[in-house]
Amino acid sequence: MLASLFIQNYALIDRLSLDLSGGLVILTGETGAGKSIIVDALGMLLGERVGADVVRAGATKATIEGCFKVPDHEPLSTLLKHHELDTTDTLILRRELSAGGQNRCFINSTAVPLSVLRQAGDLLVDLHGQHEHQSLLRPATHILLLDAFCSFDEVLQQYRQAYKTIAEVNARLSDLRQHAQQVRELSDYYSFQLREIDSVGPRIDEEEHLQGEERILEQGETLSGETAQLYELLYQGEGSAYEILSETVSRLRTLASIDKRLELSLGEAESSIAVVRELARFVQTYREGTESNPARLEEVRARLARLAGLRRKYGGTMEAVLAHRAKVARELEVSGNIDEEMQKLSTERDTTKNECVRLARLLSRKRHRACATVERAVVQELKNLGIPNALFSVHITNAESVSEQDPMECRADDNTPACLTDRGFDKVEFMISTNRGEDVRPLARIASGGEISRIMLALKGIMAKRDRLPVMVFDEIDVGVSGRVAQAVGEKLRDLSQSHQVIAITHLPQIAGLADMHLAVEKSEEGARATTNVRLLSSEERIKEVARLLSGTTITDAALTGARELMGLS
Repeated sequence: MLASLFIQNYALIDRLSLDLSGGLVILTGETGAGKSIIVDALGMLLGERVGADVVRAGATKATIEGCFKVPDHEPLSTLLKHHELDTTDTLILRRELSAGGQNRCFINSTAVPLSVLRQAGDLLVDLHGQHEHQSLLRPATHILLLDAFCSFDEVLQQYRQAYKTIAEVNARLSDLRQHAQQVRELSDYYSFQLREIDSVGPRIDEEEHLQGEERILEQGETLSGETAQLYELLYQGEGSAYEILSETVSRLRTLASIDKRLELSLGEAESSIAVVRELARFVQTYREGTESNPARLEEVRARLARLAGLRRKYGGTMEAVLAHRAKVARELEVSGNIDEEMQKLSTERDTTKNECVRLARLLSRKRHRACATVERAVVQELKNLGIPNALFSVHITNAESVSEQDPMECRADDNTPACLTDRGFDKVEFMISTNRGEDVRPLARIASGGEISRIMLALKGIMAKRDRLPVMVFDEIDVGVSGRVAQAVGEKLRDLSQSHQVIAITHLPQIAGLADMHLAVEKSEEGARATTNVRLLSSEERIKEVARLLSGTTITDAALTGARELMGLS
């Protein structure tokens, strides 16, 4: 059960701390006092989506914290263990929402994602909001309610996993087909580009080498003439460096024979003449290789032109050209293997779809078997809730494919066309007649507001016998009812409170009088601001509050007597 609830800086609530009991917990108060704000805050704690506008003006964040007593709650323990959270008989959920919209969520003081907080909330509380009974008017919700009654969680989980796999494979197949189409459309173009690049056979740094060779070939005559003159200066001409150094060596040799101190200079001169000789040989060899070669120059220029053409078309650099070449080669390789890959995926999809259809048929059979039990139970509950002549029918049909090409198209047990959805191939719609002699018709077209509330309560009543949610919250489930019917609704809530903690907001004295714990919601002006508060009523205060609900602002003796009778105190 929900043992305590702490709310701070949420809407009209400044700071509120509630200690709650088991059984039937009733909240009453004047219209506009803020009763539904408390339920909304609880919804935020349980992971519902809220905007930053719920943060009380002037505050930096809103904080909601709930302490739950959950002994022997196996599904919850499994969830906590899966997320490596401590499992205890006491579970504390906390959610903080900043004025900027940022969420922080905690389970037993450990930070968790909002999705995990929501999963825990789904296992703890069935929160029935002020207008949630209107969801009965949407047939899409009926299959959820029927499935809540059926005991096939394991089969449904297996089905939904198989369905998820089919959806993923279908998405991959769709992407692959689209890609294959694009590749096939570009295949000829890619093949042309690959042939064009390969016919040139470019290499990294090739242009730089060719450009250097081009400069040499273009200046062949200059290089030949200059190196010839250099050779004359170094070695062959009159007064060349070699001739002068040779004369120098000869004179130093004579001098060194007289003065040994000149031997070092003699050695340096001999080394210099060797350097000049080698340099002259190199220049001569180089000059011989720089003869004019117009054919080679034209060949180099042609090669550079082809490389430049590739650069212009494929990225501006030779690295880009080669990268593009690698890309189109990969695409063409994929094009060659794509049919094989698609066949593998199709086989995987067909195998999984067969399993999915098998499970969908099993789910459908279980739903059909459950229908009669649900119908009888709802009719009996509606009798207890003041609709004695009700007829209730669960109508199950096949979901239909949008086309024969729909990958989720299948066949039901009776071989009729159907279409797989995330809960099988069944479409469920509740049908009802509330008056004797009338045929059942879609619930949305028959029931009044008060009847819708009672139908939802009837469904909750029969589901409660099967679910494990320890807390049920009803915000004005009694809308549209009064008198004897209100008494029946109150008794149904009290029956539910024997196996669940039931927290209900009501404006009816017949329901408030049955409370195990009665809380009054009040709005006050503190300074220039409105604030919502909640206080636990004593026995005498409870009598006065029920009397107020009976008679209005002025509490009469007759109202007090009536209140005691409703509360079983007379």
